[in-house]
Amino acid sequence: MLLTQCAACGAEQYNANQKYTAAVAVAAEACAEDTKGQTCYICTQALHWKTKEGLVRMCSCRGTAGFAHVSCLAEQVKILFEEAEENNLDLEPSWRRWNTCSLCEQSYHGVVKHALGWACWKTYVGRPEADWTRRSAMRQVANGLSAAGHHEDALTVEEAQLSMLRRIGASEYNILGVQNNLAASYAQLGRHDEASRIQGDVYHVHVKLNGEEHIGTLLAALDYATTLITLDRCQEVKSVLRKTMPVARRVLGENHEHTLKLRALYARALHEDTCAMLGRGDASLRYGQTVLVAREGDDVSALCDAVDALNT
Repeated sequence: MLLTQCAACGAEQYNANQKYTAAVAVAAEACAEDTKGQTCYICTQALHWKTKEGLVRMCSCRGTAGFAHVSCLAEQVKILFEEAEENNLDLEPSWRRWNTCSLCEQSYHGVVKHALGWACWKTYVGRPEADWTRRSAMRQVANGLSAAGHHEDALTVEEAQLSMLRRIGASEYNILGVQNNLAASYAQLGRHDEASRIQGDVYHVHVKLNGEEHIGTLLAALDYATTLITLDRCQEVKSVLRKTMPVARRVLGENHEHTLKLRALYARALHEDTCAMLGRGDASLRYGQTVLVAREGDDVSALCDAVDALNT
């Protein structure tokens, strides 16, 4: 199993250590050409003094900045987080260091994010199941697996996390985040039917918990509609977006990125729906021409006009 469930016999920790070591080796190898001749900005060495691992850098740092050992990055975050816990400080800033570079403030990606995900899990796997830190470490593992393209493995971790949250009676709000990630993994694997079922649930729970004007609700509607249109379920897309678009236009504004994406999806649904295409040939042509102009000239109003043309 990817994450073993036998903490009493030490199997969880052993498995986490093994996965971490393998992921670090892959990350160092992938970064070897880029890091040649550099040193770690934390320990100032080329090879790690203890593990002998090579350097990595997969963020937005430029020049000679940002080279480090995964072990040094992990130890640095561990110390910062322990200090925050001991002093009853906000835990989020230090926790973000598991996935964000402290120099350029941009997210790690690819195999480095994967290795740090296992580093995080290795660090906190021994904590109680209901502990926030352990649950968050599971999310780091899943996100890292996804970033490295291991979507099947990410799905396995996310399913285990969702099962755990339901078992311990976690809030609907906490469950929503895992369901979002689970749906994304299903979509990456081409399992769009399963993704749409989860996204539909997520959208309706967002409406119940946060109301229709909350940004989380609008983004959930966007994700849901995007998957539905992949499945050619255009009538459902239109049903969702007829409710959502007016809210987005009112709350976010006509030219906001999310408003435009919702309106463009609605236009596409109209265009692709066989029934809606009857008598709309000219409008569809105007839509295609106007979208082309909008893309070439970055004209936001032109895209809005294309959507409106299909709405009339």
